[in-house]
Amino acid sequence: MSATAANAASIAATLAALLLATGIPARRLALLGGGALAVVFLYALARPYARARLTSFIDPWAHAGGSGFQAVQGQIAIGSGGLFGAGPGQSVQKIFYLPEAPTDFIFAVIAEELGVFGVCALLFLYGLIAYAGLRAAKAARSLYSALIAVGATALILSQAILNVFAVLGLAPLTGVPLPFVSYGSSSLIVMLAAMGLLLNVAAGGTAHVRAVAPSGRTQRRRSARYGDTRAREPPRWSREDNAEEDRDSGRRYRGARGSGARGGERAAG
Repeated sequence: MSATAANAASIAATLAALLLATGIPARRLALLGGGALAVVFLYALARPYARARLTSFIDPWAHAGGSGFQAVQGQIAIGSGGLFGAGPGQSVQKIFYLPEAPTDFIFAVIAEELGVFGVCALLFLYGLIAYAGLRAAKAARSLYSALIAVGATALILSQAILNVFAVLGLAPLTGVPLPFVSYGSSSLIVMLAAMGLLLNVAAGGTAHVRAVAPSGRTQRRRSARYGDTRAREPPRWSREDNAEEDRDSGRRYRGARGSGARGGERAAG
């Protein structure tokens, strides 16, 4: 699976979560997803490069010297960690054997250095993000805020699941980094922006749209333009605003008239 296909899969998972949050039946969404997966699978079989990636995913050890080299080295790194790991910074695979260790296969390095307990701790942190995100979506003040929380949570978790499954050999190799862990500035910026939106929703933030009501003159002008000859009385707040405008214009008119009269008297004298 190329990086483009992996990003498309992450976006599709986020979209599916948003559709479920809006009330789309899960059965209908599952049928749609199954059809899309079938089309993608047939398309992958028609292309030699994608077909080689699929065959190496099914049996990476049969292609350990070629397309399955990276997957095999990742599994060796995970198996070498054991329960407690070799210790922080003591990974051998990342130095000599494992390609793309700081980005795509950082999970394998964590497993080798920190062992099963380190992996469980990392997965527990992602579980906390999932719990906090869904709780924020449930307590959101509006549907828009709830969808933001669901989308941000799904974006983070989908990338994490894709990366972990690829390293464990449960999914084809992807170019999706591990959120908040893999090296890379663009991925970190996007993840931090998603987390900022999620924290805003959790803090009670919501989007407000301020409606500006038309004035009485504008309302009468619209009625005359569209052929409504009935006299429409403007609302009370419009009458008060118009009276205030009339008083202000009257003060300005009287002030200008008084200054003009005084100027005429000075000219006559």
